[in-house]
Amino acid sequence: MAMTTLKDIYLDQLQDIWSANTQSLQIVTELGRAAKDKELSEALIAGGTGISDGIAAIEQLCADHGIKPNAEHCKGMEGLVTEARAHGLSNDIADADVRDAAIIPQYQRMVHYALAGYGTLVAFANRLGLDGDAAVLQKCLDDTYDGDRRMTQIATTGGVNQDAVA
Repeated sequence: MAMTTLKDIYLDQLQDIWSANTQSLQIVTELGRAAKDKELSEALIAGGTGISDGIAAIEQLCADHGIKPNAEHCKGMEGLVTEARAHGLSNDIADADVRDAAIIPQYQRMVHYALAGYGTLVAFANRLGLDGDAAVLQKCLDDTYDGDRRMTQIATTGGVNQDAVA
């Protein structure tokens, strides 16, 4: 599709965030299974649920605009997923507490990519007067921020990083 208007870019970015979410869902599930810390595992499971909800919301927005969500492949998230697998699930990490500490930044890198995508989409939807879309995307953005804050709390006041110190 030729990009000639802001709406063209908006639709392309909807497809991109759908691709990013679908790629991240599998690795977040794997990270959740690999986590030893119960709070971390539960946060990752909740993150997976949030990603699934985001996928469904984007699919509906794409349908509303008459486009297929899977027309774009997000290479940015592909790289982040590769990094998460290499650094969060690596067999070279023998200690479960150290693995938990390694999982958090991998997850947050993917979340920050999603935050940038959702934030941009909200701004575009608002500029285009797509109030319904903007509300849906704002909820996705808010939920993603909540997941990021929860992970930061686990890293800073939870036991994960402390357990990995020894």
